[in-house]
Amino acid sequence: MAALEFANTPISKALEVIRKKIEDDTTLKKRTLLTVDDIMELLEFVLTTTYFMFGGQLYQQKFGTAMGSPISPIVANLYMEDLEQTAINTASEHIKPRFWKRYVDDMLAEVTKGSTRILNNHLNSIDTSGNIQFTSEEMENNSIPFLDTKIVSREDGTIKTVVYKKKTHTNQYLNF
Repeated sequence: MAALEFANTPISKALEVIRKKIEDDTTLKKRTLLTVDDIMELLEFVLTTTYFMFGGQLYQQKFGTAMGSPISPIVANLYMEDLEQTAINTASEHIKPRFWKRYVDDMLAEVTKGSTRILNNHLNSIDTSGNIQFTSEEMENNSIPFLDTKIVSREDGTIKTVVYKKKTHTNQYLNF
């Protein structure tokens, strides 16, 4: 699991990742008249001119992307995708995950027994900004929580899922 908040996304590194993706897009010219430089200039403007008011005082956000901005989850996802691909591709064979799934900032990975801590350290070495910090949990009693499910490993090698509620769950729901 990685602690990813939009405010933690390193904008300059995210812009590098996005520029490379756009430059590698062979169909871009069929979809827009904008150049890569035009798109990057607009994106950088949107990501670096975030202002907000607090206590009657006007502030400019200096790091990360703005909460509530429609572009923030896209930028964070593209950055995280590149970060995890780099981490997996550079991991030594004995810690490389056999299975890896991510939803926003929650990851589920299958790794060799005893290599969780080493993989976690490797993941944390990839983001040089120091703002993305991976944490990990290991299976207990042949089960592990992931999102709102608990994945249970059976003796025959199959798995089952059950609804999972954290200990802090209050059973309170919005009245819609």
